[in-house]
Amino acid sequence: MVSVPGMSMRKRVAFLFLFALVCIGLLIGRLGWLQLVRGEELRAKGDEARTRDVPIEPRRGVIYDRNFKELAISVNVDSVAAVPIQVKAPEETAKLLAEVLGVDYNDTLAKLKQRVWFVWLKRKIDDATSIKIKQLQQQGKLQGIELTQESQRFYPKANLASSVLGIAGIDSQGLGGLEYEYDNDLRGTPGRRIIETDAQGREIPEGLNRYIPAIDGNSLVLTIDETLQFIAERDLEKMMVEHQAKRGMAIVMDPNNGEILALANRPDFDPNHWQDYPEENRRIIAISDTYPPGSVFKPVTAAAALDEGVVRMTDLFYCGGTLRVPGALLHCWKAGGHGSETFSDVIKNSCNIGFIQVGMNRLGTDKFYKYLQAFGFLDLTGIDLPGEARGIVTPRAKATPLDIAEMSFGQTLTTTPIQMITAIAAIANGGTLVRPHLVKEIRSPEGKVIKSFTDNAVRRVVTQQTARELSVAMERVIEEGTGKSAYIEGYHLAGKTGTSQKVVNGRVSTEAHIASFVGFGPSDAPRLVTLVVVDEPGGYEQFGGQVAAPVFKDIMKDAYRYLEIPIRFDPAKAQKNEKPSVAVPEVVGQELAQAKNSLYQKGLAWRVEGDGDRVIEQLPPGGVQVPQGTTVILKVGPTGEVGTGEVLVPSIMGKTIREAGEILGSFGLKINPSGSGLATAQDPLPGVKVKRGAIVNVQFQTPPP
Repeated sequence: MVSVPGMSMRKRVAFLFLFALVCIGLLIGRLGWLQLVRGEELRAKGDEARTRDVPIEPRRGVIYDRNFKELAISVNVDSVAAVPIQVKAPEETAKLLAEVLGVDYNDTLAKLKQRVWFVWLKRKIDDATSIKIKQLQQQGKLQGIELTQESQRFYPKANLASSVLGIAGIDSQGLGGLEYEYDNDLRGTPGRRIIETDAQGREIPEGLNRYIPAIDGNSLVLTIDETLQFIAERDLEKMMVEHQAKRGMAIVMDPNNGEILALANRPDFDPNHWQDYPEENRRIIAISDTYPPGSVFKPVTAAAALDEGVVRMTDLFYCGGTLRVPGALLHCWKAGGHGSETFSDVIKNSCNIGFIQVGMNRLGTDKFYKYLQAFGFLDLTGIDLPGEARGIVTPRAKATPLDIAEMSFGQTLTTTPIQMITAIAAIANGGTLVRPHLVKEIRSPEGKVIKSFTDNAVRRVVTQQTARELSVAMERVIEEGTGKSAYIEGYHLAGKTGTSQKVVNGRVSTEAHIASFVGFGPSDAPRLVTLVVVDEPGGYEQFGGQVAAPVFKDIMKDAYRYLEIPIRFDPAKAQKNEKPSVAVPEVVGQELAQAKNSLYQKGLAWRVEGDGDRVIEQLPPGGVQVPQGTTVILKVGPTGEVGTGEVLVPSIMGKTIREAGEILGSFGLKINPSGSGLATAQDPLPGVKVKRGAIVNVQFQTPPP
């Protein structure tokens, strides 16, 4: 040992003591830092390193219809997860999982090599895949791979009310419709299971094992009636196919409390496989899209004028077909006009000129906007669905006489269908605006009512007398006016047709139309109000009375039966509505859509037999006198050629030589007539396939005097 000059033993001991004291101080400081400053952080990391925190997903609440029929439920399914530290052969395991689960191999391998204790591989697999995973686990081929049970949303009625219900995502979160709007109520509170594990991720038998149960979500009881929803969707779908419309929707509401009994949209989707459909199909067009309402808005103008006392049902108006207002020459839908008519007739005839005079001259701007506000056209309805749009109305300060004139018959302004039916519901129920809604009750998982939605009256809009007068006038629309296609004997209904032109690329289109019909019944004590809107119906039929009114009729007819609403036969009304006799138009040789339009103009119904686009035979034949409403049987065949150069021979029975020649010529056939008068026999017979250019032998005879 080398001695240090000048340093005694005592000094060396003191130096060593001080050195040790500094080291101990540093250690104590470090310990204090770890204990006091970073203690909680390190303790949490330690707990995390030796414990697993497994989330427990709550069961999402059930969505019922008003009669407690399940529309949306949650079912248990398996999800696949991994504990990477327990995976002994990640490459082989990833390969097996990629084959069974249909996942990417490289992505799965990367997850298995992560330095975490838990990772999802695929969530919510089907039963068949789950069985395969269990089989591989039993064979010892999937060490470190676990199956965890979760809940998945299932819609037992598939497409029924799909846009209203919406969808739920992979984490059971609401992504649309009621699922989104009431997500906080439906979702519930997640639970946890905390397990203490060893370094290999295995559960320690006597270690920490804590279970915090999940709290299931509350359930919704809707105002929707499953049966009425089915009726509305069925009849809407039938219309969509028949008229090849772009879109369509129907709403059925209880006008007394605002309960939505049915809300149908087309096109729609299956929420169980929503990824397979365009996002557009999930739109609730009844609340998210605005449209020019056209003549279905006219009852609002009428209600305002009647309530203000500026018009009476007996007041006379004159419609000459056009009316010049400041800035434009406006037209009635009927060429030549309606002539002299009472205000009740103005409503029945849906006369544009009459409503222009009432809105612009008698109501005026201030009163018109007063009732726009009162009926809810300047606000949202507050319906309990996401994405409600606001209608577009010219601001009061910028409104011109032309704006008032056009708005009075439903043009220039736009509204949502839900706003429109809510306004008509106020007329139906005696004058009170109600808030439309889809949820009747919220119930706990145990079935206890947590909240109910009963008080939905917003404000009084018009007097009961005004509402009743207008209801009577709207009955005439169906019984005598533009809404005859909605008439059902014994069903007391009130309604209004509507046809509006769409704005396409910033211009009012002369080809793209929106056909609509709104009505309620029984008209003196309404239980249902129904709105049908059809976007761009195809073919010759474009008007609300042709396209939308029959859908309204079908919905109301079946709804009456289902709800057991008494049918009241009124002999006086039946006699009043006895249909006049009309001549059946000749439609053989016409395209089917054109033939239907010809029959509609005469007030006749039709039934189509066969497949094709052109009428080859009709019964009764053209020219026969029948009561309005009679059904004409139309036998159809393909337009043009059938097969290779073949056509179907049409019927020309009862036709003159000239008429028969024109009909056969339209099919590319020639006529060989014999005799004179009307056709009594033909060869080949109707419906037979012949070569284009073939000769049809026709026998004509003069009918006896």
